[in-house]
Amino acid sequence: MKMNYQRMPLLDLDPWLDPSENDIYLRYKRFVDKLNEIEHHKGGLFNLANAYNYFGINYDKSNKCWTYREWAPGAHALFLTGEFNNWDKYAHPLKRIDGGIWEILLGKDELKHGDKIKVVVQSQLGEQFRIPAYIRRVEQDEDTKNFSAQVWSPEPFDWKGDNFTIPGSSGLFIYECHVGMAQETEGLGSYSEFTNNILPRIQKAGYNAIQLMAIQEHPYYGSFGYHVANFFAPSSRFGTPEELKTLVKTAHKMGIAVILDIVHSHTVKNINEGLNKFDGTDHQYFHSGPRGEHQLWDSMLFDYGKMEVLQFLLSNVSYWLKEFRFDGFRFDGVGSMMYFHHGDETIDNQKKYFSDGVEYDAITYLQLANYLAHEIKKKIITIAEDVTGMPGLTVPINDGGMGFDYRLGMGIPDFWIKLLKEVPDEDWNVSEMWRVLNDRLPYVNTVSYCESHDQALVGDKTIAFRLMDKEMYYNMRTTDSNPVVDRGIALHKMIRIFTLALGGQAYLNFMGNEFGHPEWIDFPREGNDWSFKHARRQWSLVDNSHLYFSKLASFDIEMIRIAKSEKLLSYGFAKQLNVDEANKTLIFERGPLIFIFNFHISESIPGYEFFVPEGGSYQIILNTDNVAFGGLGRINENMYYPTNFHSSTGTNHMRIYLTSRTAIVMRKIV
Repeated sequence: MKMNYQRMPLLDLDPWLDPSENDIYLRYKRFVDKLNEIEHHKGGLFNLANAYNYFGINYDKSNKCWTYREWAPGAHALFLTGEFNNWDKYAHPLKRIDGGIWEILLGKDELKHGDKIKVVVQSQLGEQFRIPAYIRRVEQDEDTKNFSAQVWSPEPFDWKGDNFTIPGSSGLFIYECHVGMAQETEGLGSYSEFTNNILPRIQKAGYNAIQLMAIQEHPYYGSFGYHVANFFAPSSRFGTPEELKTLVKTAHKMGIAVILDIVHSHTVKNINEGLNKFDGTDHQYFHSGPRGEHQLWDSMLFDYGKMEVLQFLLSNVSYWLKEFRFDGFRFDGVGSMMYFHHGDETIDNQKKYFSDGVEYDAITYLQLANYLAHEIKKKIITIAEDVTGMPGLTVPINDGGMGFDYRLGMGIPDFWIKLLKEVPDEDWNVSEMWRVLNDRLPYVNTVSYCESHDQALVGDKTIAFRLMDKEMYYNMRTTDSNPVVDRGIALHKMIRIFTLALGGQAYLNFMGNEFGHPEWIDFPREGNDWSFKHARRQWSLVDNSHLYFSKLASFDIEMIRIAKSEKLLSYGFAKQLNVDEANKTLIFERGPLIFIFNFHISESIPGYEFFVPEGGSYQIILNTDNVAFGGLGRINENMYYPTNFHSSTGTNHMRIYLTSRTAIVMRKIV
């Protein structure tokens, strides 16, 4: 790849970065240098990222034999064992070839699909039974709870008819999901149950993308999938790889993109299941010593400067895109990857973004991963989980950036939770709300959200639970009258549409939160007697039209429908029209729509007048106070609202009945 020696376009987007011009150029140069190294020494990026077809267990059709290869430079000897040889530890030794790679070839009939296998590794640590690093299937024994690798070579999956492309101009509306806890029964959900029961709900709700958590195999279910052990193996808890492929294909038929929550920021310390000390050393895949451990997460950190690690992780990116046809990735822990302090220090000057404490190798890896993903699939979604505000995160690599399509607006849910916890309703500052929701640079594509799975975990509270707490268990019938529930339902809707309308270019919701799911998430563990009671979603609540949960869901459906039909997220920053702290009122315009928010706890104002940019007649197209959405029904939505021209100011104004704790969306019709 040729170098671009011109001034990086990122600097024109953000002149504040001029003092770091050389650092931004060097970031780009490191990427180009690494790409050229891969080209010259590894046969190119695509060849490097095809490693999953070389390592692990594969059937070689041309030579009609099975191959198993493993990179383990520090090992003394490797042996393949399993059901095929009655678990004879030493009957099938691997031969060491170049570059610390071990290999064995087996006859066509020596292995078969479904055989359980392990590799015996002899090293300075002694002798250990391990799971091959590139294995595509592991299975947990019901009795011992131990994981074993499986030979996985079924008939090719039928992708016929799958010509899906990611939805375009209507915007990206992401439904964050966990397959295992998507069912209502107290137990593990499956890929098939999700396909048959949950995907139709998501389609009905109007979301056009799902973000799947906990897909890469992880030994501890309660880690929410973030302590991955086997990077190429879809979690067997939920079913087979083919059932996951069916899920993806079915979602595509419904017009839903499928994003994988991919974890390349760290991995489990587990010896038996994971990569840790695979060849007997602490530095095979990881940095040696303390640098290789994430103290806060109790996990291991990859050495992204090592070519074999790049090969492993980039091959993993390629694998999920090609073999499972995922439409993109949400990269977990990007903020942790990019700095030696893992994002736990305050970044108060530019040097801390580009030199002081920066993990250059990790940044180059992320650039390579984005470059590869977008080369494999031109229309793709990559999302960075980063709260640090790394400059250029969502800017093309050739322009001086890192190549992500979006970053998560992680400060938004933090703001809402802090506001609900610490500030009485009557003291809410609408100017601050406006500032926080617009606190991003114009060129940074942001996924806005009020709450994700993080806010739903035990020890925290969802927005609905913070608003209504125990009243959710006793007063959610539509015939009930309860001031706590009335307040909660009103603010739940207002917070959501405020976030969607202002926060970014895409929107995310965690499953069930759209209807105010009443319980936290608590996975089975010793502390709760291994109960699944809180690791599920109670869909029966939203299906009951006599409960307010159904009203909240109806509002969410209409909110998403309008945002899609009006292409709301394709427009830039909203334009503020009116801010009124005394009446807790904020009015703004985004695209063709006017949004009116009255957060006042009690003040409803007849004939409230405000400026509108364009004269004409307007109509309400969404109103949170509508009884169909659990509101009080104080507004007549059949009215038309003509503007009045003020000759003294040369501006147009409108009057409406401004009810308390209400959000209204209006559109010009004439």
